[in-house]
Amino acid sequence: MKPHLKRSLIMYENYSLGGTTKFHIGNVYMKMKLKRFISLFLFCSLGAISALAQVEQKPAANDAAEIAKKLANPIGAMISVPFQNNMDVGIGEFNGSRNTMNFQPIVPFELSEKFNLITRYILPVITQHDITNENTQQSGLADALVSAWISNAKVKNGLVWGLGGAFLIPTATNDMLGSKKFGAGPTAILLKQANGWTYGALVNQVWSVAGSEEGTNVNQIFTQPFVTYNWKSGTGLTVNTELTHYWESSETNAFINIMAGGILKFGKQLIQAQVGPRIQVAATEGNRADFGVRTALIFVFPK
Repeated sequence: MKPHLKRSLIMYENYSLGGTTKFHIGNVYMKMKLKRFISLFLFCSLGAISALAQVEQKPAANDAAEIAKKLANPIGAMISVPFQNNMDVGIGEFNGSRNTMNFQPIVPFELSEKFNLITRYILPVITQHDITNENTQQSGLADALVSAWISNAKVKNGLVWGLGGAFLIPTATNDMLGSKKFGAGPTAILLKQANGWTYGALVNQVWSVAGSEEGTNVNQIFTQPFVTYNWKSGTGLTVNTELTHYWESSETNAFINIMAGGILKFGKQLIQAQVGPRIQVAATEGNRADFGVRTALIFVFPK
């Protein structure tokens, strides 16, 4: 079986007064007293607003711009639970399709005043049609990837770095969706944030170290350069490239993803929603997609 056949990796509230409220005040003195009260109330309110406007305050923990900035950092020290869906169509000679839902929570741990441990868990759920052959279908879990980085807790000049390990776990429920191998290797990330911009790159190299003899050996490198711009409203635009090179077969898969998104609030829950095209620019033999779409919902839990 060819290796490429196994790679499937506000709310607006309307306050209605119910029509016109009528105050039946027959006494002229009461009308004048009411007008004076309203004038005094408006005067005091404007004064309070003016005073507050002159006080410089730090962004709140759930400020949209601050949340968007942290989410632009793949190893941000904030718990988030992304559900990322990738739909690719027109794949290979059988014009197949593949839908990959990645459940990828990020959980940080504070190690000391200087260092954090950032962990990320990626568990893909795949459904594909007409990929391996005509009128065929496979669905189920694919292999999981667990990454952990030691990262700087104190950010200077917007520079963030992370060094650690990546671990491939054979959780696939279908032979066509996984390698049957345990894998491990190094991973690193370097990025800078300034004036609404976030740019950097993530890389990992994974080798198979154990597993079934029937499985396919894993020896691959993944690189992901990215750039994001976020406006003060929390709206942002992200462009990244996801490139996986398989050393043994000398083949490469590469996608360019363009994502627009914003911060939403449902009750007390903050969510970032993203959507955009997914363009395959390199593919293993017979595995190129004509077009794809990526959507994501990221549940945010700021401190």
